[in-house]
Amino acid sequence: MSAARRVATERVTRLAVRSSPYHAAVTSCDTQDIPGPSTTRRRTRVKREDVKLNDQEDSADTLPAATTKRGAKTKRVKTATRSVTILETKSKSPKKSKVIPQSLAIPHPAPERWKEAYDAIKEMRSKILAPVDTMGCDQAQWKEQDPKNSRFATLISLMLSSQTKDEVTDAAVAKLRTAVGGSLSVDAVIAADEGTISEAISKVGFWRRKTQYIKQAAQRLRDDFDSDVPKTVDELCSLPGVGPKMAFLALQVAWNINLGIGVDVHVHRITNRLGWHRRPTKNPEETRLNLQSWLPKEFHGEINHMLVGFGQTVCLPVGPKCDSCTLSSSRLCPSAQPKKSTKRGSRDSASTNNPVESDPGPKIEIEVENA
Repeated sequence: MSAARRVATERVTRLAVRSSPYHAAVTSCDTQDIPGPSTTRRRTRVKREDVKLNDQEDSADTLPAATTKRGAKTKRVKTATRSVTILETKSKSPKKSKVIPQSLAIPHPAPERWKEAYDAIKEMRSKILAPVDTMGCDQAQWKEQDPKNSRFATLISLMLSSQTKDEVTDAAVAKLRTAVGGSLSVDAVIAADEGTISEAISKVGFWRRKTQYIKQAAQRLRDDFDSDVPKTVDELCSLPGVGPKMAFLALQVAWNINLGIGVDVHVHRITNRLGWHRRPTKNPEETRLNLQSWLPKEFHGEINHMLVGFGQTVCLPVGPKCDSCTLSSSRLCPSAQPKKSTKRGSRDSASTNNPVESDPGPKIEIEVENA
């Protein structure tokens, strides 16, 4: 084809700008083919930054790159005058709750003489009144009349108990109940502002974070669980601020459902001191799985309460009272510490056997002369 003929047959493409019939803020650019000679001018890309997109409809040519994210789908719809591309976006699916393991692939062997040690601790606990006996999470439910509120109060007590002594937790639960109107209900906590909740629980550990957890958990309970405490471990652990220990204890106390052992720092510490784990466990979750693999299920519901009280009064984190523990004398605890004799004690005993009268020295009288 000759150059003259090619010029005659080529067409010129121009842009016609007009308002979009689908959205007032969008300007459409339509193409029009006009016969005429071509030019040697290079094509230039038209960049328009003043385009505002409707959330549902717009032209495919004006979709900015930011809207065509990976995974986004576009749907082309034909209208009477033109075709329109609709950007279809899906909302993010809710985060799936983490599945809590219930057993070990290979069960942990039962330690020797564990039943003797268990019975000995249970006998000692029967004679000890520990803080958990009067201010534990199971006590919060008795201050409520409505069953749902009773279960919710138990959950709140468990959420506040993390890194906090029972005395402080019990006082915080009582103060929070008063602050929200006299009853711990899901609706009352949702209606209360964060400042009110924070002031009530300000004595517990990590109270700022727990304030947010309580508000978020209450909203989840209202929206997803009919304002009641769930009955499964996985659902409970899907709530903000709720871990496996709280979940198992909540089921035992609130619903009387025994699905596993609630292991806290006391249970973790004491069972390791007793040598009940072939290798010392690194965290409460390892301890729980080991215990559940060999400890008969009939003891799962009581071991937490028993060992927590024992750890609060006898098997202390620092300076355990091994001299008053029967496990030490019966050699059931490999971690028992013998009573240490101090040099100062030997001096004191020597001075007791050979008493020496001390000379008080001369008396000095001081008189103050008035000016």
